[in-house]
Formats: sequence, structure tokens, C-alpha cells
Amino acid sequence: MTKTIFLAGALLAATPTLAREPAVPAGLRVDRVVMLMRHGVRPPTKAPPMPAGTAIERWPDWPVAPGYLTPHGAAAIRRVGGYDRTAWTALGLLARSGCPKVRIVADSDQRTIETARHYAAALVPGCTITTEHRPQDVADPIFSPIDERATTFDAEAARKAVLAAAGPGGIAAEERRLAPLIERLDTILCQRAKPDCGVAASGPSDLAPARPGKRPKLTGTLDRASTAAQILLLEYAEDKSMPQVGWGRATAGDIASLSEFHAVEFRLLARPSYVTRANLALIAPLIADAITKPDGAVITMLSGHDTNVASLGGLLDLHWQVPGLATDDPSPGGAIVFERLTDRSGKHYVRALYRSQTVDQIRDLTALTGKASPYVAVLPIAGCSARGINGLCSAEQFATALAVQR
Repeated sequence: MTKTIFLAGALLAATPTLAREPAVPAGLRVDRVVMLMRHGVRPPTKAPPMPAGTAIERWPDWPVAPGYLTPHGAAAIRRVGGYDRTAWTALGLLARSGCPKVRIVADSDQRTIETARHYAAALVPGCTITTEHRPQDVADPIFSPIDERATTFDAEAARKAVLAAAGPGGIAAEERRLAPLIERLDTILCQRAKPDCGVAASGPSDLAPARPGKRPKLTGTLDRASTAAQILLLEYAEDKSMPQVGWGRATAGDIASLSEFHAVEFRLLARPSYVTRANLALIAPLIADAITKPDGAVITMLSGHDTNVASLGGLLDLHWQVPGLATDDPSPGGAIVFERLTDRSGKHYVRALYRSQTVDQIRDLTALTGKASPYVAVLPIAGCSARGINGLCSAEQFATALAVQR
């Protein structure tokens, strides 16, 4: 793993007009930020992206290898990095000149490494920063502790937690609830309903048998639907022409409604408490340390995946809805942001935000200035009410909320 090089000596670029940000509570100032971000827009992670028969036509081509950050995705990440620089300069967290103390840690996939690189270039332009990461494609237990056996994990206990999250009707009830969306998705994939085409052809939805050291996994219709819906979202976010998005049969409204499949998958598989604590066995302590370390970086950014973001949301019971997506669906380039707020006596507090471009802002590479602000929402942290503010944690409460066992 490479070491972070802290920055000195360059100048930050000129700061554009600040878009609207949630107000900082009276008597407090932001003096540190820690964030967990999903990587930017990528193609499907394999080619062909889904099993034969899922779609009636050939899937669109992409400009990069499966799973890699696209040039369009990189450009969108630079937009949001520039926005964060603007917002944090206005708050006084970043100076208008010089290079601040920044730490960036990325998973070892090309898309997470490149997301970190493009984000840093926009956040602190002119500064040299080295991202901490393992060699590309060498698995990193920070971002996948279950798969890498870096945490204690009982696959059967995780299975029970998922089934409890599904409720009395189980996984089958979720499929019944989503039947109209399944029909609409199969119409996009197959032109019309066909018994041997689409996600429904893969069989009833269920939870795969527990496997030692493996995260829970859906099977059947809902598993395929989540993957197919995410591919359509990525096609749209990549700014493919509408005749290419779902072969011309998908609208922007479809992209938003079908993202419910992705959100449901994460609600079932990534947000239950037992699973979140295992998924975050190494990320949660890293976040806690970044908030509390006396000589820590002003900004710490973790470049990871939607599963990481969903589990962090589940651990702290955080909820968001990015325009163009379903509730709690982690967006490309979207991030859970923790602000450390300090009062005049030096006492620390923490509040959580979700910051993301809207889906259309990613597609259009919208300049995030003036009225074209991204989605930024304060997310109340469950069980916290410091200074009489619902969801605001004292530093001690936040450390307790993040406590997980390895």
C-alpha cells in the first residue's frame, strides 16, 4: 500500500459562486470532513453483462473495459469535486490558497482508484496527492472484509438477518409487491412479455443458501432485476443517446422507478444490522479515527462501492433520496459525508449529509454552481440529539454509533 503524501505549496484555483448548502448550526463551525463515496459511472462489470436470454437485443458497447470508470464518469466526478471545494472554501474548511492536509483511501478496482484521482484533482487543483490503495485488482479487506476473511462472520446468522428484514412474507412478498415493475423491466428487455426472455424467466426470487465467508445473495427474478436496472441507470448516466438506453424503450422515468430493485437489494442484503457491522469492520474504525485523531487530515475521502455506502447507511439508520433514483439507492459519485462541528469551547459534534449530483446532472455534466446545486441533505443520525438538534451527535455518541466488532 502506498503512503499518503500530504500537500504543501500549490495554489487552489479560483472559487466559483457557492450553490446552496444546509446551514451549519449556530455556534458551530466545520473543521473536519470525512466521507465515503461510491465510484463514478462505469460499464457493467462483465461482458456480456447478463446471461443469454435476459434481453432480446445486443447490449450497447462502452468506451472502456468492463467495470472501469468511463471518461464521462470521470468528468462527472471532477464536477462534484469542484463543488465540494467551493462549498468547503465558503465554510472556511479550505483556504483559498495553499494545499491542505488531505487523505484519500481507495479500493483496488480501477474505477475506485480513478474516481479518487479525479476527485482529488478537482478538490485541490495544482496540489500533488497520492491515494492510498493496494495494487489494482489485489483485493483490499478494508472494502470487502467478509470476502477477505478479515472479520468474524456467520453466514447463517446473516441469512437470518436478511430474512427478518424481508418481513413475514419473505423474499417472495417483495417480488409480488414489485410485479408491475418486473413487467415493465421485461418489456424494456424483451419488447413484450415472453416466457423465455427477461428477468422473470430466471425463476422465483429467493435467498441463496448460506455459504461460509460469503455475503448473502439473492437469486432469481429480483437478483436479475437489480442488475438489469443498474445497467439501464448507468447507460442513462453515461449520456448514451436515448435510442441506446434500454434500446430506446426506457425513459428517464423508467430509470428512476426501476432503481427500486437496486434499493431493495441493498435494503435486504446490506442494511441489516448483523451484515452492516461485518461489512464495515474496517471502514467504521477508519472513519472514527479520521474524525477524532488530533493531527488528522482536514478532509478524508474513502473511494468505495455502493455496498459500502449502503451498509454505512444501515449502520446509522440514514436515509436519502437522490432525484432520479429510489430512496436509499447509492448514486454514482454519491457520498455519505460526516462534518465535524466544533463549538467555541473546543467540544466536537458530528452531523451526516448525503451529497450527490442528480442523475440528470451526471448525464448532462451540469456545472454545479449557482442554482444548479447538487442534492445535499442532512441525515439525522439515529439516537443522537446533541445541543437540542435531532440527529446531531456528540463526538462520543458518534464513536459509540460507529463501534463494530471485528
